[in-house]
Amino acid sequence: MTIVYEVGKGIYVNLTNRCPCACTFCLRANAPGVYGSPALWLEREPTLEETLAALDGCDWTRFGECVFCGYGEPTERLDVLLAAAAHMKARHPGVRIRVNTNGLSDLINSRATAAEFAGKVDCLSISLNTDDPAEYLAVCRPKFGEAAYPAMKEFAREAAAAGIETVMTVVGEPVTSQEKQARCRAIAESLGARLRVRKFESA
Repeated sequence: MTIVYEVGKGIYVNLTNRCPCACTFCLRANAPGVYGSPALWLEREPTLEETLAALDGCDWTRFGECVFCGYGEPTERLDVLLAAAAHMKARHPGVRIRVNTNGLSDLINSRATAAEFAGKVDCLSISLNTDDPAEYLAVCRPKFGEAAYPAMKEFAREAAAAGIETVMTVVGEPVTSQEKQARCRAIAESLGARLRVRKFESA
């Protein structure tokens, strides 16, 4: 069972395979792992104790970033995520903590959650994906329906207001045109975030 794996200068944490979205572009539809990782499909979800043991087993002199991002949405296990992030902050204060998320934590956990990341997480990277709510529904296929897109944006707004570095992402050309990227950048900036254009990865 792969709980942590290396990507570049980062250690990535695979907490769950659960996700409220079924994105048409999701990499996990194409392979059991990413970027040369072992298989990321979990036989069961790791406990907090197992997660902390896996993190403590890493050589943090070699890695500058801890990223909560596996084959699922990490905020599906918000309590474990926040406890593990706090553990990393206490043990390795020089390591940057990032969460890659679809931004639907409030809907998943039935409460406002963005402020809970403050002091534990340095950066929230939120998948904006598009400037168009209808396209978001068609491409991301969230189980929450039309509530998902505005909830994702509100999560980003509250994260930025809490003083957390907030980044919203889209996939670059040919998936997202320059014109759509500009509209997405305007949305991100209106929420207090910045836009990052991810490289298109073909299957």
